[in-house]
Formats: sequence, structure tokens, C-alpha cells
Amino acid sequence: METLTDKDLEQINARGISETKIKTQLENFEKGFPFAYIMDAATVDDGIMKPTQYEIDTCLKIFNETKDQYTILKFVPASGAASRMFKDLVKFSLDENADIEKFPDIKKCFENISKFAFYDKRLEALTSAKKYNAAAKYILDNEGLGYQKKPKAMLKFHKYADGSRTPFEEHLVEGAEYARDIMNVVHLHFTISAEHRSLFEEMVSNVVPAYEEKYGVKYNITFSEQKAKTDMLAINKADGKLVRNADGSLLFRPGGHGALIENLNDCTEDFIFIKNIDNVTVDRLKDETYTYKKFLAGLLMSLKTETDQAMRDLDSLSLSPARLAQIEAYASSMLQIKIGVGYFALSLRQKIAYWQKKLNRPIRVCGMVRNDGEPGGGPYWVKNSQGETSLQIIEASQIDFGNRFQVELVQKSSHFNPVDIVCSIKNYRGNNFNLHNYIDPSTGFISSKSQNGIDMMIQERPGLWNGAMADWITVFVEVPPSTFTPVKTLVDLLRPEHQ
Repeated sequence: METLTDKDLEQINARGISETKIKTQLENFEKGFPFAYIMDAATVDDGIMKPTQYEIDTCLKIFNETKDQYTILKFVPASGAASRMFKDLVKFSLDENADIEKFPDIKKCFENISKFAFYDKRLEALTSAKKYNAAAKYILDNEGLGYQKKPKAMLKFHKYADGSRTPFEEHLVEGAEYARDIMNVVHLHFTISAEHRSLFEEMVSNVVPAYEEKYGVKYNITFSEQKAKTDMLAINKADGKLVRNADGSLLFRPGGHGALIENLNDCTEDFIFIKNIDNVTVDRLKDETYTYKKFLAGLLMSLKTETDQAMRDLDSLSLSPARLAQIEAYASSMLQIKIGVGYFALSLRQKIAYWQKKLNRPIRVCGMVRNDGEPGGGPYWVKNSQGETSLQIIEASQIDFGNRFQVELVQKSSHFNPVDIVCSIKNYRGNNFNLHNYIDPSTGFISSKSQNGIDMMIQERPGLWNGAMADWITVFVEVPPSTFTPVKTLVDLLRPEHQ
């Protein structure tokens, strides 16, 4: 293990990172992260609720009738740049003699260029003249649209009769529908990169007043950045040493989505909607999205009410065996908490203590979509290091594909995670949980990255929806594929849900 200099330690301390965490990072590079131990795929037969129309209607009624009693926040991870979205276009643009026939997706985009919301007269002229390389550079470079380095939130995604909208604006529209309070204030929080803060603040000034007038609301928009104390070191593949900047200082990289648990931990609202910045659709298809967002929230409100009552009853000195049996049945069937065989040998006092711990946790209700080939983590029953089995969202990087048993279970998987989450981060007394206490630090992954001509190994913290929420009460619910409309590549904007 490389010895850190006094100057290194000063830099580490200045970022708010403890030496213990740095030691753990270095050990992770040496040992790697353990694979998740999958017990079974979560399906609608075991682990994923498939709601009936009656259940949907009931939860919608709960949401509509009780939402004004609570504070609600729409939390949108929006720190990512659009570089991955334009990866193929960048490759095409670098070779002025590139054959467009060898780039079928790029060819499809230019053949349908007028369908894009960012289409303008310059693109019309370049593509009409078949100057595709120049058109690609116009889209990417700062002299043109500058899309390669802009955050995905700032790109024109959708075209309407009265103009175009960015994903940022589409989240304003969504928020007005299900995240407004009794005073018609819509609370939205975007996690952003420091380098893009001025762009976001400028957009707020330019577009928010028009949406406030259109929807009769006021927007309370806040931003936060990924915290420096969550950043990670990198290892040079060539010599196994820590990667350093030109001035000799340590190179730190963002710790991935899992670092956003810090941002979520700073929130204080009763219920929080979480949805990625690029998962938006056009107005004509939004109704189903709204229905299921409200349904998930109504279901959570119902579960939270019953869980809080169970906690109050467990605190009572006169809890009856009959009431304990009700709590056991509720937690098992509705909260999907697996009760180990050893539980039944416990005394009444020990059983009460067991449920006081199990139920006093943050809760998340997660929409799950049928897997039709889209990328994304999946829902599984997973055993942790303490031998407890619970519902978890697992990424491909966490799966041991060299284990035939694990592969067979993965092949049973029927759903994937679209990051459609509603959560509660307060306990039954109304105080915020410390979300750091519910992270599984043994999860994460190591991958390769090239930066400044250096091939390096990097590691990312447990993802926000898997390891960072590993010890939450988790309820999975099937939602229709129409509620999941991500844009990972440029050609995705040609899909019907974005036209």
C-alpha cells in the first residue's frame, strides 16, 4: 500500500475525508468488493407487488386526501454531463472522412434531424448539403450548440407547438402535478455539478416565471453539489500507484450516485420523490406517469401510517400477543420483511425489541418495470453478511457471473429498476433518520477509466438505490413501462415517448 505524504494528508483532511476512509478505499483497490449473494430473483410471485385497480384507486385516494398534511419534495439527480449520450457522435466527428454508413445510429439521427427539439436552420442547411461531419461538430462544440459539455438537464429534449423543453423544464411540469403543497408551492431539489451551477441558476431566472404563471404555482428550487468528502482516489494501471495531478496533488474523482445519500440526508421533508433527470416524457403521455407517481406515494403514506402506529404500540408496556401477531403479519406481507426461524424461539420482550429495530428504519417504495431489454439494476432477494435476507436492487457489477447458481437466479429475473422511488426518511416521532446508519459499505465496484491519457482504476460508492439504501425497509411495486422513458443515447430522443 502506497505511503501517503504529509502533504497528501493535508489535502485529504481539507476535503473532510478521514484517514480511516482513505485506508478503506486503498484496501478496496487491493481486495475488491464482495459479490452480492442472491438468494432468488424478486418477482410478482414473491417480492414485487402487482397492484390491482382497486389498490391503485385506494392509494390514489389516500394521496389526494392526505398529501396536504405533509411536506413533499421532488429530488432529481442532475449532476451528469451529456458526454455519454454523445459518445458515438463524438467518435464520428473526429474523423472528417468518416463513412456515415458505419454509424447506423448517427445516420438515423441525421435522416430524422428535423424531429429533434434542437433542430434549427443551421442544422437544416448542413444536413441538406450532407455535411454530416460539420453538423456533428455544430451539435457538439461550443461554437454551435455546445451539447457535448452541457449537463443533460439543459438539452432540448421535447418539441411543442409553443416551443421546446429541456428535462429541467419537464421536471417543473411534473412537479406542478404531484409535488405542490397546500399553498401551491412546488418544492424541487436538483443535485448538480459545481461547474454547471451558473447554468442552472440562469435557467431558473429565464424559464421559471413562465411555468409559475402557466400552472398557477410558485417553485421553491434548491440545488446541492456532490460533497468533496465523498470523492474517491484512483490507481494508475501502469504502475499501481495513486494517480496525481500535474502539481503532484492527489487526483480525486466523484464517488458516483451513492454519494448522493449525503445530499438526501440533508433533506427534511416527509415524503420525497426520486427520479433521474433524463426520465421524462412528452405531455400527451404524462397522465400514466402521474397516476403511478401518486399511487406509489399513496401506498407509502399508507405504509408509513401503519408502521408508525406499530412502533407506538411496540413502545407500549401493555402490548398484547394478539397485537404482536398483527404486527408480524403486516411486516411480513406488506413490508416484505423475512422473519428468520430463530425469531420464534424468542421471548415476548425479545420479539418486541426485534420489531422495534426492524420497523424503525427509513422506507422506500420503488417502481419496478418488466425487463424488456432496457439497461438497469434488478430486484433480488439478497443475503447479507449477517445472514439476513432482504429485498435489494442489484447492479450487474455486483453479480458473480462465474457462479452457475447465481447466473440461474439472474436468468429468473423479470424486472429492472427504473429509479422511480418515493421515500420516507423520518421516524415515527417525526425526527430525521441518520441515513449513514443504513448504508452497506461493503457494496461498490471498481472499473476502468481513461483520463488525461492515463488508464486508471476507479471505484464508486454503493449506489443510491442499492448499497446506500441497503438497510431501508423496501417495497417493490410493478409499474408500467410507459413510466420509464430514459434518454441514454441521442437516438433515444427519436422514440415515440419523446416525439
